[in-house]
Parts: sequence; C-alpha cells; structure tokens
Amino acid sequence: MTRQRIPSLKLLMGFEAAARHGNFSRAADELHISQSAVSHQVQQLEAEIGQPLFRRVGRGVELTVAGEVLQRSVQRSVDTLRNGLGRIATYLDPGLVAIAGPASLLHGWLSPRIEQLQASNPALCPMLSTDEAARFIDETDIDIAISDRPLQQTGLLEIPFLKDEWVIVAERDLAERLAGIPHDQHPAHASLICLEESFTRDETAALFRDALAPFRKRAIYDDERLLLDATLRGQGIACISRLLADESLKQDRLRVLPGYPRIAGRTWWVSRVEGEPRSAFVTEVFDWLIAQAA
Repeated sequence: MTRQRIPSLKLLMGFEAAARHGNFSRAADELHISQSAVSHQVQQLEAEIGQPLFRRVGRGVELTVAGEVLQRSVQRSVDTLRNGLGRIATYLDPGLVAIAGPASLLHGWLSPRIEQLQASNPALCPMLSTDEAARFIDETDIDIAISDRPLQQTGLLEIPFLKDEWVIVAERDLAERLAGIPHDQHPAHASLICLEESFTRDETAALFRDALAPFRKRAIYDDERLLLDATLRGQGIACISRLLADESLKQDRLRVLPGYPRIAGRTWWVSRVEGEPRSAFVTEVFDWLIAQAA
C-alpha cells in the first residue's frame, strides 16, 4: 500500500493561516509574505492533494469540505508542534532542573524541602515528575532521577541517599487519646486504614498478620497519598512510609505510635549524568539532595 506523501510544512502553514483568517491578505500579513505567495502556496497544495480547498466568497474565502477536513488535521498538528516548541523553550531556562521520582517521596519529603532551597535561590525552577517511565537521564529530558535501585545506565553518577522505613502513625489527637490507653486495648478505640499492597509486601505482610491483626479495617487504598490524607483526617491508624509522612510528622500533625514495630523500607538512589551536567543548577540541586539526606 502506497503511503500518502505529506506536503511541505511551508504549504501547510500557509493553508492553515488562510483557513483560520478566511482571507489570503490577512494570512500574508501574519506570515510576513505577499498575498500572491499565499495564493501560490494554496494552489500548489491543492494540486498535490488533488482537491480544491477554498472557494471565493466576496473579498474572502471559505473552506470546501476537503478544506475543512484538512484544516482539522493541520490544526491539531500545528498545536502539537507549538506545544513541543514551548516545552523546549521552557527546558532551555538555565534555572530549570527536571527531577523524576516516586510520587510518595516527592509529595512527602522533597516538595517541602525544595521550597526552602528556592527561597535561597529564586532563579531555580524545579520540574518534578512522577512519571514512572521518566527514568532515563539525558540532556533534554530528566536531569536527576530518584529510584529504588541503580538505573544501570552508562555515564551516570548514582548514589544511595535515603533509607525509608514503615512506621505506625496516627493523627495527633487520636495519638494522644491512644497514649492513655493500654496497648492491647487500642483496637477497641481505633480502626486501621491501610494500603492494599501492604498485605502482600514482603516487609509489611507479617505486621498485618500479627501486631495489626486485631484492628478493624476501616478503609483500604491503592495510593499512599490517599492513605496519608485519610490518616491526617483522623480516620484511623496507618502503616505508612516515614518519608511520605515526613512533613506531617515535623508539623506534629501526625505522630509515630510508640510500642509498634518500625520496619526497614526501601533504599532510594539518586542519579545524574557524570561530569559536567547541563547547568550548574543541576549540580547544586544534586549536592543539596545528598546533604539533605545526611
């Protein structure tokens, strides 16, 4: 099957401007070319497609059915191109540092801290991505990646920098009520909210079979951030990542319940390109991350 030859972008842009304005003269003004040049581009495009795209109406033009079909396709393509160019322009900002990492760590640990870094360096513009596919570091996509294992990509500097743990927490008022109650009576005074994967995760499964088994399950979530929000609303006690809960613990909105096990969690790695990165800001943020974890 022969593929349709795509006309040149120059012809398509002339057509798009004429279709949008309904007038060759105004299209010419926008493109900074002559009206005859726009007319010639449209004629050449019509010849390549084999269909008339405009009909004359008074001093202007209107699209034929074929022109309307083509305009919709060209407009979508032009919008995609403009969006892509806009993203490139944004990335060329020397203060931009693109960081990819897990949503829980960016939400609970990184976001509050990086605001403090920005306060001391207003030129810094962090771009935080939780896209699970955005793990390949290069000069035009991701500057720094945070992951639960080395990326094993050549030419990277990779450092283990954060050790997480699973802790049992409760909203401050609930934690204070439980503090005055014998430990074995907690299930009569609080419910359990949890992650679905906690029942099967190697580190936490035994905890739910033993220490947390007497608690009535009030709600089960598939996203750690939903679990955090419910815990902050006082819906029950929860087994949660300490790094996710970091800001809430510092603000005393959550408290770690004494007497419950604390279980070792993941080790998080931070990576960037070896040698000189795209900008000095990348080095600054990378070194700052290491210092924050110390």
